[in-house]
Amino acid sequence: MRATIASDENLHYPVLLNEVLSIISPQNGGTFIDCTFGQGGYTEKILEFPKTKVIAFDRDSKSKNIAIKFKQKFKNRFEFYNKKFSDIDSIKLPKNINGIIFDLGFSYNQIRDKSKGLSFNHTGQLNMKMGYNKISADDIIKKLPAKDLEKIFKYFGDEKNSKIIARKIDKERNIKNIDTEGLVKLINLSKKNFTKKNKATKIFQALRILVNEEISELISGLSKSCNLISDGGIIITVTFHSIEDKICKFFFNTISSYKAVSRYIPINKNNDKLAFNLINKKIITPTNEEIEINPPSRSAKLRAVKRNNTKKIDTKFLFNKFENLLKIEKLSKKL
Repeated sequence: MRATIASDENLHYPVLLNEVLSIISPQNGGTFIDCTFGQGGYTEKILEFPKTKVIAFDRDSKSKNIAIKFKQKFKNRFEFYNKKFSDIDSIKLPKNINGIIFDLGFSYNQIRDKSKGLSFNHTGQLNMKMGYNKISADDIIKKLPAKDLEKIFKYFGDEKNSKIIARKIDKERNIKNIDTEGLVKLINLSKKNFTKKNKATKIFQALRILVNEEISELISGLSKSCNLISDGGIIITVTFHSIEDKICKFFFNTISSYKAVSRYIPINKNNDKLAFNLINKKIITPTNEEIEINPPSRSAKLRAVKRNNTKKIDTKFLFNKFENLLKIEKLSKKL
């Protein structure tokens, strides 16, 4: 299970914080969008610089309690919206946005929250809803056909034993209700191979991705962000598993080769600019020191791009590229 902070519940560790701050340079002032406010780690550090403003989003309603304290402290330099970041364009934004940050990890508080059911170490009913959800993991396990479960586990969890696990679930649910503990036991019986990770990790990841529609959420958020960021502004993503990173890598590489003019317009020095430049061609990962303090950060990968102009980008290519994953995500519409 990925996490943005260490397992010490009294300490908050935003992943790759120094690297993020170094890239967005809040000491120069500006307006930044924190698309995944969470515990407010990035936001708080940005607002330590007096000429900054942060507009924060989070779908988790429990983040509102933290946001209230931020509002009291930072007044009109902080705004919070209890919305999914795919709704980033649903509010009136200022013309100049200097940075947009997507930290796609979870806080330890969220993992520790038994009502969310994100951890395979908990007991009770399956859930995994992060906010603004139509279905739960319990709905998926109870109602989706085995062939659909197999696809979800295979493509969202990269689970080699997806067919075996799906069939065992299908058989077991006809006998009794499968709760969190029951699902973990079933997975352990299905997987004989040795792994350093908990055997349930990939299945829980796949369920969480489907429940929260994380594929379409990320694709929509990225798609909208590139046309909201100002000239000279920066978009940063911090990912924690291969599907997220694959999407971000493809998107950033594509928009960083996107010309600001049509191929039918004569090229000149003033308008033949790439829409974005890659800030880091190679991913940025946590230092050994950070991993030692915060072990869950070890899987984090940071990517960043900088806007070069205000040319509108048609982002259909991103939806087309990951059409198969989006189709699998739509399996939940059957419920």
